[in-house]
Amino acid sequence: MSALEGWREEKQSAWLYRRLTGSEPDPRRREMFAALADSAEAQARVWASEAQRRGEALPTAFAPGRRARLVASLADRLGPARVRPLLAALKVRGMSAYQTLPLRLGHEMPTSPSQVEGHHRSTRSGGNLRAAVFGVNDGLVSTTSLVMGVAGATPEPAIILVTGVAGLLAGAFSMAAGEYVSMRSQRELYEYQIGLEREELAEYPEEEAEELALIYHARGLPLARARELAAELLKDPDHALDTLAREELGLDPGELGSPWAAAGSSFAAFASGGVVPLVPFLLGLGALATPAAAALAALALFAVGATLSLFTGRGTIWGGLRMVLIGGGAGLATFAIGRLLGVSLA
Repeated sequence: MSALEGWREEKQSAWLYRRLTGSEPDPRRREMFAALADSAEAQARVWASEAQRRGEALPTAFAPGRRARLVASLADRLGPARVRPLLAALKVRGMSAYQTLPLRLGHEMPTSPSQVEGHHRSTRSGGNLRAAVFGVNDGLVSTTSLVMGVAGATPEPAIILVTGVAGLLAGAFSMAAGEYVSMRSQRELYEYQIGLEREELAEYPEEEAEELALIYHARGLPLARARELAAELLKDPDHALDTLAREELGLDPGELGSPWAAAGSSFAAFASGGVVPLVPFLLGLGALATPAAAALAALALFAVGATLSLFTGRGTIWGGLRMVLIGGGAGLATFAIGRLLGVSLA
Protein backbone atom coordinates (compact mmCIF):
# COMPACT_ATOMS: atom_id res chain seq x y z
CA MET A 1 0.00 0.00 0.00
CA SER A 2 1.32 3.42 -0.90
CA ALA A 3 1.69 6.13 1.72
CA LEU A 4 -1.04 8.12 -0.03
CA GLU A 5 -3.48 5.19 0.22
CA GLY A 6 -2.62 4.67 3.88
CA TRP A 7 -3.12 8.37 4.61
CA ARG A 8 -6.51 8.37 2.90
CA GLU A 9 -7.63 5.22 4.73
CA GLU A 10 -6.78 6.68 8.12
CA LYS A 11 -8.20 10.13 7.39
CA GLN A 12 -11.45 8.57 6.21
CA SER A 13 -11.57 6.35 9.29
CA ALA A 14 -11.08 9.39 11.53
CA TRP A 15 -13.85 11.23 9.70
CA LEU A 16 -16.22 8.28 10.08
CA TYR A 17 -15.42 7.85 13.77
CA ARG A 18 -16.29 11.48 14.43
CA ARG A 19 -19.58 11.07 12.59
CA LEU A 20 -20.35 7.98 14.65
CA THR A 21 -19.78 9.84 17.90
CA GLY A 22 -22.78 11.96 16.93
CA SER A 23 -25.08 9.05 16.05
CA GLU A 24 -24.11 6.50 18.73
CA PRO A 25 -26.45 6.70 21.77
CA ASP A 26 -24.24 4.68 24.13
CA PRO A 27 -21.74 6.94 25.97
CA ARG A 28 -19.10 4.22 26.33
CA ARG A 29 -19.12 3.55 22.59
CA ARG A 30 -19.07 7.28 21.85
CA GLU A 31 -15.94 7.52 23.97
CA MET A 32 -14.45 4.59 22.06
CA PHE A 33 -15.17 6.17 18.66
CA ALA A 34 -13.72 9.50 19.77
CA ALA A 35 -10.53 7.78 20.93
CA LEU A 36 -10.35 5.77 17.71
CA ALA A 37 -10.70 9.00 15.73
CA ASP A 38 -7.68 10.44 17.56
CA SER A 39 -5.76 7.22 16.95
CA ALA A 40 -6.62 7.26 13.23
CA GLU A 41 -5.46 10.87 12.97
CA ALA A 42 -2.18 9.91 14.62
CA GLN A 43 -1.71 7.07 12.16
CA ALA A 44 -2.56 9.41 9.29
CA ARG A 45 0.31 11.63 10.46
CA VAL A 46 2.60 8.60 10.36
CA TRP A 47 1.57 7.98 6.75
CA ALA A 48 2.03 11.69 5.95
CA SER A 49 5.60 11.50 7.23
CA GLU A 50 6.16 8.36 5.20
CA ALA A 51 4.75 10.08 2.10
CA GLN A 52 7.15 12.96 2.61
CA ARG A 53 10.03 10.52 2.97
CA ARG A 54 9.01 8.73 -0.25
CA GLY A 55 8.41 11.97 -2.11
CA GLU A 56 4.65 11.34 -2.54
CA ALA A 57 2.44 14.43 -2.70
CA LEU A 58 -0.60 14.54 -0.41
CA PRO A 59 -3.77 16.58 -1.01
CA THR A 60 -3.95 19.89 0.79
CA ALA A 61 -7.30 18.88 2.33
CA PHE A 62 -9.10 15.59 2.88
CA ALA A 63 -12.57 14.89 1.50
CA PRO A 64 -14.37 11.60 2.29
CA GLY A 65 -15.51 9.40 -0.58
CA ARG A 66 -19.11 9.08 -1.72
CA ARG A 67 -19.52 5.64 -0.18
CA ALA A 68 -18.24 6.89 3.18
CA ARG A 69 -20.67 9.81 3.09
CA LEU A 70 -23.57 7.51 2.20
CA VAL A 71 -22.76 5.04 5.00
CA ALA A 72 -22.35 7.89 7.48
CA SER A 73 -25.77 9.25 6.49
CA LEU A 74 -27.33 5.82 6.99
CA ALA A 75 -25.65 5.56 10.41
CA ASP A 76 -27.07 8.97 11.33
CA ARG A 77 -30.58 7.85 10.43
CA LEU A 78 -30.57 4.19 11.47
CA GLY A 79 -27.85 4.08 14.11
CA PRO A 80 -24.40 2.46 13.79
CA ALA A 81 -25.62 -0.90 15.11
CA ARG A 82 -27.91 -1.40 12.09
CA VAL A 83 -25.22 -0.67 9.50
CA ARG A 84 -22.36 -2.66 11.02
CA PRO A 85 -21.58 -4.65 7.83
CA LEU A 86 -21.31 -1.41 5.84
CA LEU A 87 -19.05 0.14 8.47
CA ALA A 88 -16.87 -2.97 8.60
CA ALA A 89 -16.44 -2.82 4.82
CA LEU A 90 -15.06 0.71 5.27
CA LYS A 91 -12.61 -0.59 7.88
CA VAL A 92 -14.35 1.02 10.82
CA ARG A 93 -13.02 -0.69 13.93
CA GLY A 94 -14.94 -1.48 17.09
CA MET A 95 -17.79 -3.45 15.54
CA SER A 96 -17.36 -6.21 18.12
CA ALA A 97 -18.40 -3.70 20.78
CA TYR A 98 -21.98 -4.32 19.61
CA GLN A 99 -21.70 -8.08 20.12
CA THR A 100 -21.17 -8.25 23.88
CA LEU A 101 -22.96 -6.01 26.38
CA PRO A 102 -22.02 -7.48 29.74
CA LEU A 103 -23.95 -5.03 31.90
CA ARG A 104 -27.21 -5.60 30.00
CA LEU A 105 -27.08 -9.20 28.88
CA GLY A 106 -25.17 -10.78 31.73
CA HIS A 107 -22.14 -11.93 29.70
CA GLU A 108 -18.78 -11.48 31.39
CA MET A 109 -15.94 -9.80 29.56
CA PRO A 110 -12.92 -12.02 28.91
CA THR A 111 -9.93 -11.39 31.14
CA SER A 112 -7.40 -13.72 29.47
CA PRO A 113 -6.51 -14.76 25.89
CA SER A 114 -7.80 -18.29 26.48
CA GLN A 115 -11.24 -16.94 27.36
CA VAL A 116 -11.32 -14.87 24.18
CA GLU A 117 -10.50 -17.91 22.05
CA GLY A 118 -13.06 -20.06 23.89
CA HIS A 119 -15.80 -17.49 23.29
CA HIS A 120 -14.98 -17.38 19.58
CA ARG A 121 -15.25 -21.17 19.30
CA SER A 122 -18.55 -21.30 21.16
CA THR A 123 -20.24 -18.69 18.99
CA ARG A 124 -19.87 -20.89 15.90
CA SER A 125 -21.53 -24.00 17.29
CA GLY A 126 -24.94 -24.87 15.93
CA GLY A 127 -24.89 -22.34 13.09
CA ASN A 128 -24.44 -24.84 10.27
CA LEU A 129 -27.18 -27.15 11.55
CA ARG A 130 -29.62 -24.28 11.97
CA ALA A 131 -28.88 -23.04 8.44
CA ALA A 132 -29.45 -26.55 7.05
CA VAL A 133 -32.83 -26.87 8.80
CA PHE A 134 -33.96 -23.51 7.43
CA GLY A 135 -32.82 -24.56 3.96
CA VAL A 136 -34.88 -27.75 4.19
CA ASN A 137 -37.86 -25.71 5.37
CA ASP A 138 -37.57 -23.28 2.48
CA GLY A 139 -37.51 -26.09 -0.07
CA LEU A 140 -40.39 -27.90 1.61
CA VAL A 141 -42.74 -24.92 1.89
CA SER A 142 -42.03 -23.41 -1.53
CA THR A 143 -42.26 -26.68 -3.47
CA THR A 144 -45.35 -27.84 -1.57
CA SER A 145 -47.06 -24.53 -2.26
CA LEU A 146 -46.15 -24.79 -5.94
CA VAL A 147 -47.43 -28.38 -6.18
CA MET A 148 -50.68 -27.48 -4.42
CA GLY A 149 -51.19 -24.46 -6.64
CA VAL A 150 -50.76 -26.48 -9.83
CA ALA A 151 -52.90 -29.30 -8.40
CA GLY A 152 -55.68 -26.79 -7.82
CA ALA A 153 -55.54 -25.78 -11.48
CA THR A 154 -55.22 -29.24 -13.05
CA PRO A 155 -55.59 -32.83 -11.78
CA GLU A 156 -53.01 -34.17 -14.26
CA PRO A 157 -50.19 -35.77 -12.20
CA ALA A 158 -47.62 -35.50 -15.01
CA ILE A 159 -48.07 -31.73 -15.27
CA ILE A 160 -47.88 -31.36 -11.49
CA LEU A 161 -44.71 -33.45 -11.36
CA VAL A 162 -42.93 -31.59 -14.15
CA THR A 163 -43.85 -28.22 -12.63
CA GLY A 164 -42.79 -29.33 -9.17
CA VAL A 165 -39.42 -30.61 -10.37
CA ALA A 166 -38.83 -27.40 -12.31
CA GLY A 167 -39.71 -25.33 -9.25
CA LEU A 168 -37.46 -27.44 -7.03
CA LEU A 169 -34.47 -27.05 -9.35
CA ALA A 170 -35.08 -23.34 -9.87
CA GLY A 171 -35.31 -22.74 -6.12
CA ALA A 172 -32.30 -24.90 -5.29
CA PHE A 173 -30.09 -23.25 -7.92
CA SER A 174 -31.27 -19.82 -6.79
CA MET A 175 -30.42 -20.61 -3.16
CA ALA A 176 -27.04 -22.02 -4.17
CA ALA A 177 -26.19 -18.98 -6.30
CA GLY A 178 -27.20 -16.59 -3.53
CA GLU A 179 -25.16 -18.49 -0.95
CA TYR A 180 -22.12 -18.54 -3.24
CA VAL A 181 -22.27 -14.79 -3.86
CA SER A 182 -22.78 -14.10 -0.15
CA MET A 183 -19.90 -16.32 0.95
CA ARG A 184 -17.60 -15.06 -1.81
CA SER A 185 -18.33 -11.44 -0.82
CA GLN A 186 -17.62 -12.18 2.84
CA ARG A 187 -14.34 -13.84 1.97
CA GLU A 188 -13.26 -10.99 -0.31
CA LEU A 189 -14.05 -8.50 2.45
CA TYR A 190 -12.05 -10.51 4.96
CA GLU A 191 -9.08 -10.92 2.64
CA TYR A 192 -9.01 -7.18 1.89
CA GLN A 193 -9.39 -6.12 5.52
CA ILE A 194 -6.91 -8.63 6.90
CA GLY A 195 -4.37 -7.46 4.33
CA LEU A 196 -4.70 -3.90 5.61
CA GLU A 197 -4.50 -5.08 9.23
CA ARG A 198 -1.32 -7.04 8.47
CA GLU A 199 0.34 -3.93 7.06
CA GLU A 200 -0.79 -1.73 9.94
CA LEU A 201 0.28 -4.27 12.56
CA ALA A 202 3.75 -4.24 11.02
CA GLU A 203 3.84 -0.42 10.76
CA TYR A 204 2.54 0.54 14.21
CA PRO A 205 1.83 -2.38 16.55
CA GLU A 206 1.51 -0.16 19.65
CA GLU A 207 -1.32 1.82 18.07
CA GLU A 208 -3.11 -1.38 17.04
CA ALA A 209 -2.85 -2.68 20.60
CA GLU A 210 -4.27 0.59 21.93
CA GLU A 211 -7.20 0.44 19.52
CA LEU A 212 -7.97 -3.11 20.63
CA ALA A 213 -7.80 -1.99 24.27
CA LEU A 214 -10.26 0.82 23.57
CA ILE A 215 -12.71 -1.70 22.13
CA TYR A 216 -12.46 -3.95 25.18
CA HIS A 217 -12.89 -0.89 27.40
CA ALA A 218 -16.05 0.05 25.48
CA ARG A 219 -17.36 -3.45 26.18
CA GLY A 220 -16.96 -3.00 29.94
CA LEU A 221 -13.38 -3.92 30.86
CA PRO A 222 -11.35 -1.42 32.93
CA LEU A 223 -8.96 0.43 30.65
CA ALA A 224 -5.80 -0.71 32.43
CA ARG A 225 -6.82 -4.39 32.24
CA ALA A 226 -8.00 -3.90 28.63
CA ARG A 227 -4.53 -2.67 27.69
CA GLU A 228 -2.89 -5.64 29.40
CA LEU A 229 -5.22 -8.08 27.62
CA ALA A 230 -4.66 -6.44 24.23
CA ALA A 231 -0.89 -6.58 24.67
CA GLU A 232 -1.07 -10.28 25.60
CA LEU A 233 -3.29 -11.11 22.62
CA LEU A 234 -1.04 -9.36 20.12
CA LYS A 235 2.17 -10.98 21.38
CA ASP A 236 1.54 -14.11 19.32
CA PRO A 237 1.84 -13.31 15.57
CA ASP A 238 -0.22 -16.40 14.70
CA HIS A 239 -3.25 -15.10 16.60
CA ALA A 240 -2.75 -11.34 16.34
CA LEU A 241 -4.37 -10.90 12.91
CA ASP A 242 -7.19 -13.27 13.78
CA THR A 243 -7.91 -11.33 16.97
CA LEU A 244 -7.83 -7.96 15.21
CA ALA A 245 -10.22 -9.19 12.51
CA ARG A 246 -12.71 -10.38 15.14
CA GLU A 247 -12.47 -7.60 17.67
CA GLU A 248 -11.77 -4.54 15.54
CA LEU A 249 -13.78 -5.38 12.43
CA GLY A 250 -16.36 -7.87 13.73
CA LEU A 251 -15.28 -10.45 11.14
CA ASP A 252 -15.24 -14.15 12.03
CA PRO A 253 -12.71 -16.08 9.91
CA GLY A 254 -14.22 -19.33 11.20
CA GLU A 255 -17.44 -18.56 9.33
CA LEU A 256 -15.69 -17.95 6.00
CA GLY A 257 -15.76 -21.41 4.49
CA SER A 258 -15.61 -22.39 0.84
CA PRO A 259 -18.18 -20.59 -1.35
CA TRP A 260 -18.58 -23.74 -3.45
CA ALA A 261 -19.17 -25.89 -0.36
CA ALA A 262 -21.70 -23.39 0.95
CA ALA A 263 -23.50 -23.34 -2.40
CA GLY A 264 -23.57 -27.14 -2.55
CA SER A 265 -24.92 -27.53 0.98
CA SER A 266 -27.56 -24.88 0.33
CA PHE A 267 -28.62 -26.68 -2.88
CA ALA A 268 -28.78 -30.03 -1.07
CA ALA A 269 -30.77 -28.67 1.87
CA PHE A 270 -33.36 -26.97 -0.35
CA ALA A 271 -33.66 -29.99 -2.64
CA SER A 272 -34.04 -32.44 0.26
CA GLY A 273 -37.01 -30.45 1.51
CA GLY A 274 -38.45 -29.81 -1.92
CA VAL A 275 -38.48 -33.46 -2.98
CA VAL A 276 -40.85 -34.48 -0.15
CA PRO A 277 -44.15 -33.40 -1.78
CA LEU A 278 -42.98 -34.84 -5.12
CA VAL A 279 -42.51 -38.41 -3.82
CA PRO A 280 -46.18 -39.49 -4.33
CA PHE A 281 -46.07 -38.25 -7.94
CA LEU A 282 -42.76 -40.00 -8.54
CA LEU A 283 -44.32 -43.22 -7.23
CA GLY A 284 -47.20 -42.87 -9.72
CA LEU A 285 -50.07 -42.87 -7.20
CA GLY A 286 -52.39 -41.20 -9.71
CA ALA A 287 -55.41 -39.47 -8.15
CA LEU A 288 -54.08 -40.22 -4.65
CA ALA A 289 -50.84 -38.37 -5.30
CA THR A 290 -52.12 -34.90 -4.35
CA PRO A 291 -53.65 -35.82 -0.94
CA ALA A 292 -50.63 -38.04 -0.25
CA ALA A 293 -48.30 -35.16 -1.05
CA ALA A 294 -50.25 -32.88 1.31
CA ALA A 295 -50.10 -35.47 4.12
CA LEU A 296 -46.41 -36.17 3.60
CA ALA A 297 -45.61 -32.45 3.52
CA ALA A 298 -47.57 -31.93 6.76
CA LEU A 299 -45.53 -34.62 8.51
CA ALA A 300 -42.30 -33.11 7.22
CA LEU A 301 -43.39 -29.62 8.32
CA PHE A 302 -44.11 -30.93 11.80
CA ALA A 303 -40.64 -32.52 11.94
CA VAL A 304 -38.99 -29.29 10.80
CA GLY A 305 -40.93 -27.22 13.32
CA ALA A 306 -40.06 -29.64 16.12
CA THR A 307 -36.39 -29.47 15.14
CA LEU A 308 -36.40 -25.67 15.07
CA SER A 309 -37.84 -25.66 18.59
CA LEU A 310 -34.47 -27.02 19.75
CA PHE A 311 -32.93 -23.68 18.78
CA THR A 312 -35.72 -21.50 20.18
CA GLY A 313 -36.32 -23.29 23.48
CA ARG A 314 -40.07 -23.48 22.83
CA GLY A 315 -42.22 -26.61 23.16
CA THR A 316 -41.60 -29.31 20.56
CA ILE A 317 -45.30 -30.07 19.93
CA TRP A 318 -46.24 -26.44 19.56
CA GLY A 319 -43.22 -25.77 17.34
CA GLY A 320 -44.23 -28.60 15.02
CA LEU A 321 -47.90 -27.60 14.92
CA ARG A 322 -47.06 -23.98 14.26
CA MET A 323 -44.95 -24.94 11.26
CA VAL A 324 -47.79 -27.15 9.96
CA LEU A 325 -50.22 -24.24 10.29
CA ILE A 326 -47.87 -21.84 8.51
CA GLY A 327 -46.88 -24.20 5.70
CA GLY A 328 -50.40 -25.63 5.43
CA GLY A 329 -51.85 -22.15 5.16
CA ALA A 330 -49.48 -21.35 2.31
CA GLY A 331 -50.40 -24.60 0.55
CA LEU A 332 -54.15 -24.04 0.94
CA ALA A 333 -53.86 -20.47 -0.31
CA THR A 334 -51.97 -21.50 -3.45
CA PHE A 335 -54.37 -24.41 -4.02
CA ALA A 336 -57.33 -22.02 -3.88
CA ILE A 337 -55.65 -19.58 -6.24
CA GLY A 338 -54.78 -22.42 -8.61
CA ARG A 339 -58.37 -23.63 -8.55
CA LEU A 340 -59.67 -20.16 -9.38
CA LEU A 341 -57.19 -19.78 -12.23
CA GLY A 342 -57.98 -23.26 -13.52
CA VAL A 343 -61.69 -22.55 -13.61
CA SER A 344 -61.27 -19.14 -15.25
CA LEU A 345 -58.91 -20.48 -17.92
CA ALA A 346 -60.94 -23.61 -18.68
